[in-house]
Order: sequence, then C-alpha cells, then structure tokens
Amino acid sequence: MATTKARQYEIIVFGATGYTGKYTAEYLTTSSPTNLKWAIAGRSESKLKDLAKELQALNPNRSPPEIETSSLESASLEKLALKTKVLVTTVGPYHKYGTSVLAACAETGTHYLDVTGEIPWVYDMVKKYHDIAKQTGAIIIPQCGVESAPSDLMCWALVNHIRETLHTGTGEIVYSMHDMKGSASGGTLSTILTLFDRYGLGELAKSSARWSISAVQPPKQDYSKSLTERLTGLRTVDDLGGTLTDSLQSVDIPIVHRSWSLYDEGRLYGNKFHFTPYMRASGVLQGLAVHFAMGFGLLALLLPPVRWLLQRYVTQPGSGATKEQTAKDFVEWRAIATADSTDPTAPKRASARWRFEGSLYHMTGILVAEAALAIARDETPAHGMGGGVLTPATLGGKYLDRMKAAGVTVEVATMP
Repeated sequence: MATTKARQYEIIVFGATGYTGKYTAEYLTTSSPTNLKWAIAGRSESKLKDLAKELQALNPNRSPPEIETSSLESASLEKLALKTKVLVTTVGPYHKYGTSVLAACAETGTHYLDVTGEIPWVYDMVKKYHDIAKQTGAIIIPQCGVESAPSDLMCWALVNHIRETLHTGTGEIVYSMHDMKGSASGGTLSTILTLFDRYGLGELAKSSARWSISAVQPPKQDYSKSLTERLTGLRTVDDLGGTLTDSLQSVDIPIVHRSWSLYDEGRLYGNKFHFTPYMRASGVLQGLAVHFAMGFGLLALLLPPVRWLLQRYVTQPGSGATKEQTAKDFVEWRAIATADSTDPTAPKRASARWRFEGSLYHMTGILVAEAALAIARDETPAHGMGGGVLTPATLGGKYLDRMKAAGVTVEVATMP
C-alpha cells in the first residue's frame, strides 16, 4: 500500500484554468487554511501563471499556489500524482480525458476526486480500477460535484438520522430538485453530446441501472413505479411541493446505491432502501411538458446529425456564465425518507433540505475542494474502508460539516 505522508503537496487541482477548476482554485485561495500546501496544474504554464496572479490578487495575505505542468500522457500524470496526497481533476469530458488521470492515482496510491456526471464512464472505472485502488489505498471518488454529492450526502444524513432516532433502516427516499436558478456551462453541454458518441444506448441503460455499481449483491426488492407514472412521469408528494416530474439527476441513482453497498454491505441503510429522484413542477401541465420534452430530447440526441449541429453551435467547453450573471443563482433540494418500521406509534418519516445561494459551478468548486481537504486532513469512513472507488457519502459527517461551514444550508428532521 502506497503512502502519501511525505509528498510535496496536500492537494493539486488539475485543470485549474478551466471553468469549474477556476472556481475550485478560487475557493481554496479564499477559504482553505493558510498552511495548506497545494498547487494548480494543467498543460499550459502561461495560463497557470496568469491564474496564479489572479489568485494572489484575490487573497494578497497568502502565498499563491505552486504551479505544475503535465500532459495527459500516463508517465507525466504518474509523476504529477506522486507529488500530492489528493489530486482533484476538473478536466472533462472524463470519458475522453479522465481515464489516464484516475488510473495514475489508483496505481500510485494517490487520492482522487472529480466532478463528472458521466455514469457510463464511472461504471467502467469501478470495474477496472476499484481493486487496484484498494490494493494501493487510493481513495477514488468520482461524481463529487453537483452530481452526485448533494443527493448522496442527503441520503446518508437521512439514513443516519433514522438509525439514531428511530433505530431502524430506511425504505424509500424521494428526492426532489425543489427550486433553482442557473444555467449549464459549455463543458457540461459538450459532455452530454459526446457521451452519445462514445456509448451506445445499451451501455447507457446498463450503467444507469439502480444497482449497476453496487459493491455487493443487491437485495431482492419488489417495487416499481405505477403505470400512470411510467406513462406521464408524474408523481404527487404533498410534502415536497405537490407535483413531481422526471429528473435530470438520474445519474445520482447508481452512486447513492453504491453508498448503500459500501456502508456495512447495506446493513446501515437497510435491505428495503431505494432512492428516487424527481424535480418539482408547478403543475400537471408543466410536469407533462418536462416528461415528454426529456423523452423527445433523448431520442433526438441519438441522431448523429443532431449532435453535430448542437456541438457546432452550443457554448464551447471552458466557457460559462460570468459571476455577475450568476449573482442571483441558487439551488434547493428537498427529500423525504420513509422508515422501515411496523410500529404504529413510531414516527415513520424524516425530511432533509439542502440550499445553496450561488451558481451550481461555484457550489461544485466548494464541494470538491472541501472533499479534498477532508481527505487530506480528516479521518473519514473512506479512510477506514481502505481505498477503492468510493462515493461522496463515504466522507461522512466531517465532510457534511465542512459544507455547512462553507455556507450550505443542510437540515434534517423527523416528521410527525
């Protein structure tokens, strides 16, 4: 098992000059401990030097990060990985540029974080590198940004709340994007389009299945959506705002269920646990419109000419809304968990709320930066698991506390 104790840096941010990478570097500059040993990395030394000057101006009271250059060749990435305890990469699309970075970390025992939402690629990485990372002790956590850290942490918090207060497992968690204001960056849009070039429909479906990356055999469960919901995409949950419809966060489902499997082989969450994401609609008509728009949109993306046109005319990777344009952005998720209890006198449900005032990309920068700090400086459940391809929830309560301290509102409570 490799050791990271004597390495030059605690954290390296690879891809720091990109849209999300810059948010991450700025957050570490303004909010991390001043004795943090860290560096920004990428392929262009000149761009990195320009960024370092910007970071110095952002916080003149601390030294700027060191600068490291690396190509995407395996030898160069291994050399970079051996310099740090934790490597954060924001270079996507990950199915194009991420495999060699993750492999270098897994093989050198370097802890790794990314902000992908590309579940087919994550599926491949679990199959190829989990055992290698387990042998070297590398904590590998993909999807540690807006996909899928908030949902994974909220589910973990609800499961623990129900265990501690109701002394039982959890059944279904219904999770909803309650409200948001924001837009996608060019990198996000490009990734969605190129996924359909790289993966076939069968691969997309297989990797997105509920238990596709579970570390243990999943429980036998008998549940399914009603025929009406399958046809319309609609579900009514009064305590989550009424009408719910299809969610773009289906990529969270395999991650949350992998967390189920990593905590005591599912015993913490319980054998009836399952997670269902939605988004709140203003009414039935909007919900139906979203459902059918997503269906037709998926069909359109299967056509290569459509993808070619969109790639030619959508916002380009590396670009996105300015800070002035995102000044009033926000996002809020809510969730309700049902306890696996037959006691008629006991409370049966718990609720959770997560809210952030700012852009999704700003929050992603905070999420991955605080995860890196938690790995570098805290003792988390992930450390106790001994490495492997893990999940955001395996960073546990200390990570959640870090997010609260960073300005995220997280509330968990028993419902009557």
